[in-house]
Amino acid sequence: MTLLALEDVHAFYGEAHVLQGISLTVHAGEVVTLIGRNGAGKTTTLRSIMGIAGPKRGRVRFRDEDISRLPTHEIARRGIAYVPEERRVLPNLTVLENLRLGTLGARRNGPVSIDQALDFFPRLRERIAHKGRFLSGGEQQMLAVARGLVAAPALMLVDEPTEGLAPLLVRTLVDVLADINRRGTAILLVEQALEVALALSHRLYVIDQGRIRFEGTPAELRRDPAIGQRFLGV
Repeated sequence: MTLLALEDVHAFYGEAHVLQGISLTVHAGEVVTLIGRNGAGKTTTLRSIMGIAGPKRGRVRFRDEDISRLPTHEIARRGIAYVPEERRVLPNLTVLENLRLGTLGARRNGPVSIDQALDFFPRLRERIAHKGRFLSGGEQQMLAVARGLVAAPALMLVDEPTEGLAPLLVRTLVDVLADINRRGTAILLVEQALEVALALSHRLYVIDQGRIRFEGTPAELRRDPAIGQRFLGV
């Protein structure tokens, strides 16, 4: 089943034509990664889905409903959680209070319990009473993902989750995202680290200068090194 579909989406920042006809799909149960260099349009794609940088042309469909013109909070209520690159952990609230805020955006059938979300992140359970400003970068990233998870999304949009993390934390986060997916949540991941994308994804899209340049499986991308050399710098 097609969960999310972008159909010829164009987005602008001022006069800058950032997305130039993006089309992609995410099916139920998939991890799909959008990969590309800085400035390629990855984050703008996620922001367009969430109505933060709404498309000027084209459509965003979720569960066969056109959500292109909906406000962000209504998009979240339909079952899409957004984990931004900046994490946006509230520094003066505790881990528990940050998670409680995440339940406010829950789908109509109710949130995942905070206790269930913490099962993925034992370290956060240990830090439950600590304020956000006292968490490490890795702990803040875990909290950002957990805060999205408590909203019981059908789809999580996760933007650059491994950026700036130590290799051990990267491996931990990759395992957690894979586990979340196995339990039924689809993921649209934005990532620059090719090996992370290849390890997690069922399918990948390579984006460059606001256009999709490749769509395929990890195996197909590995078999075409020219794509990586031309659009990913690897």
